Amino acid sequence: MAWRSFLKQSQSNYKRIVVKIGSSLMYSKDNKLDVARIHAVSRQVAELLKDKKEVIIVSSGAIAMGMGVLKLDSRPRQLHILQACAAIGQNKLMNFYSQYFKKYSLVCAQVLLTWDDVSQRERYLNAKNTLLSLLKLGVVPVINENDTVATDEIKFGDNDRLSSLVAGLVGADLLVILSDVDGLLDKDKKTVVGLVEEITPSVRALACPTNKSRCVGGMVTKLDAAGICVDSGIPCVITNGRKNDSILNALKAQGTFFAPKKDFFAARKHWLAFSAKPQGKIIVDDGAKQALLNNKSLLAVGVLSCAGDFKPDDIVSIMDSAGGQLAKGKTSVSSIDLCQVKGKRFNREVVHRDNLVITQGEK
Repeated sequence: MAWRSFLKQSQSNYKRIVVKIGSSLMYSKDNKLDVARIHAVSRQVAELLKDKKEVIIVSSGAIAMGMGVLKLDSRPRQLHILQACAAIGQNKLMNFYSQYFKKYSLVCAQVLLTWDDVSQRERYLNAKNTLLSLLKLGVVPVINENDTVATDEIKFGDNDRLSSLVAGLVGADLLVILSDVDGLLDKDKKTVVGLVEEITPSVRALACPTNKSRCVGGMVTKLDAAGICVDSGIPCVITNGRKNDSILNALKAQGTFFAPKKDFFAARKHWLAFSAKPQGKIIVDDGAKQALLNNKSLLAVGVLSCAGDFKPDDIVSIMDSAGGQLAKGKTSVSSIDLCQVKGKRFNREVVHRDNLVITQGEK
């Protein structure tokens, strides 16, 4: 196909690559740790670095490895048991990565993140600078969610989402999501969809959640991650991590390739849309909704109500009158003051258009 030929020619343009590895790839069919998979990843990363490319790994597996040590057959539901598994397994996971990267004279670095690390702008930029410094030093960052301390309020939810946020954070040229299937399967559940130019409702209907005992995620979360990526102008490939040279072949579009949007979010607005955590909600009328969709600022006269306790410069969700999220932005007023001036003329914008991003229709 012409598009695949074009993509193969453009693979040399991928300089900075994020690779996400799921828990299902860490284990063989009999639930034993598949160290050969980590070895294969290390070998391919070494080849990419020799080719003057930069690689960041987002790796699941800590909880699963902790479960193995504790001889647990199913994923615990209690948070403190999950965190104990993570504490045990994270050390084991990094030992394996260090061992196999060392075979290729490579150094890897452990980076543990929570949503707060990317939600707060200062910490977001600090995380970015740290990762870029590691790459400049020729080190391979191995990122995982900090499950040992993360609670529901500060969790990403899954490492698919984390990998897409990391890709946007560092300005990656490609996100490769290694799965245990060949890609997004068509309606017949046999044919791999080679190219996705837009993630439509019909494309999402092809996905289904996972039921694996050791994993959180599935094709649904992978599509969500791909959506975040393409909205950042970053292509994404979902491919089978059990196949030989899966990472190297992903650069040739083997699997399902998600084409990046041409009208993608700039870096700061990407942070607003996907990383920043809202501290409250502002509900607006239909007139304000249309004004926002036409790239106007939010004025107090169009505000119906607000919820939550937010301060000036906090991030808020902007909801339409039907309760759907319309936008996110940085407010210039507190929730207390906004309650006093809602529906009235006010001497400044509640959310200036430069500090606002439309998220209607986004996952």
